[in-house]
Amino acid sequence: MTARRTLTTATLLCAALALALFVTMRPAAAFEIEPVTGQSGITSWLVSEDAVPIVALEVLFHAGSHLDPEGKAGLADMTANLMTEGAGDLDSQAFAARLRDLNVSLSVSAGRDTIQIQMRTLSQNVEEAFELVRMALLEPRFDDTAIARVRAQSLAGLARDAEDPDTVAYRTFFADVFAGHPYASSPSGTPDSIAAITADDLRAYAAQAFARDNISVAVVGDISADALGLLIDKTFSALPETTQRNDPASVAPLTPGITLVERNNPQTVIVFGMDGMTRDDPDFIPAFVMNYVLGGGSFVSRMFKEVREERGLVYSVYTSLYPLSHGGLLLGYLASGNETAAQALDVARAQIAAVASDGITAEELDTAKTFLTGSYALRFDTSSSIAGQLAAIQFEDLGIDYVERRNALVEAVTLDDITRAAARLLNPDALRIVAVGAPQGLTATAEQPSAN
Repeated sequence: MTARRTLTTATLLCAALALALFVTMRPAAAFEIEPVTGQSGITSWLVSEDAVPIVALEVLFHAGSHLDPEGKAGLADMTANLMTEGAGDLDSQAFAARLRDLNVSLSVSAGRDTIQIQMRTLSQNVEEAFELVRMALLEPRFDDTAIARVRAQSLAGLARDAEDPDTVAYRTFFADVFAGHPYASSPSGTPDSIAAITADDLRAYAAQAFARDNISVAVVGDISADALGLLIDKTFSALPETTQRNDPASVAPLTPGITLVERNNPQTVIVFGMDGMTRDDPDFIPAFVMNYVLGGGSFVSRMFKEVREERGLVYSVYTSLYPLSHGGLLLGYLASGNETAAQALDVARAQIAAVASDGITAEELDTAKTFLTGSYALRFDTSSSIAGQLAAIQFEDLGIDYVERRNALVEAVTLDDITRAAARLLNPDALRIVAVGAPQGLTATAEQPSAN
């Protein structure tokens, strides 16, 4: 769940649209990224653009749900949700009113490896907006009434999720493949773990998760480097120099098998996967291109063509790389009628086997490169999306010139690279499979994991 306080006016929307149109006309590498380092030692990547009076901020911390203590799954998520529910001398209503009066959009969210802060404001209010970010980060109140409200929202969300086959399938899959590792727990927690979280837990999480040595910052918009340097120091310099977090070990190789979650549904949802790779793996880009051909290219992938177009077994089928800080997966998804689910899975498995044994064709490689390089600019179509991309590139330690290098890396991929990446990732006999429904012809080989 994402804590979000989004308060906009017609002025802000018009300005955002104007900037979106302006940036959309520009290629991804057409803007200049300037590193701005304050006296605090924190470096922000800045794209200064004064065409419209908007400033967008994106902050990522190496934190997230993998730091949740045992029995407190959902702690990172609740902490993030409550950071905008009152801070400093402003309670929840006063904090929301301050955001509204200044036309500031501010949200905080948690993933398995990240705590993410996103802020957008009119440039005339940028100092006050950064001050609200500072308060949310360093002075969250965690008032009892706010905790009770967010806890109730979390529990309501979990109740809804328990009825959603897709959510059940993914949660069961992660519990299976990451058993014994913090990644196994759902970032949203469970009813029992959410009920057990206290204000002291929230304060303890915030104290260990946020520091100057695990932060990535990107800013885009109508602000100078000098002004940004001062704001970065004022906003983040009070953070501890180093984090006190204890990162987990790398994930273990997954165990193949089939888990069946029986549901009286007319359709079966299937999530399947194999061991993947982390983002810093030298074969990540070849694997990224290979996956586009296998199942990542929505209407042109082999899986889409064979499972949906040729046989009409599914409405949706896809695969994706899922890199994490301490491991990775190659994930797949399909949904089919109970009577055809096993057949759809077999056809999907056959596509994996074919790429693993024979690779892909030169024509497929050229098509993948054309799409993946041509569509890269679409990731930079607004000030907020540019800030998000730059913070993620920092977070992954890909280098400040990655935006300029990225398409060349894709273009350099050869068929031999694809064959090597496929040999490392694709093994149709080593799939971990979770099926939610009443599939015919699909038998469980593993027990359903307990909720966590």
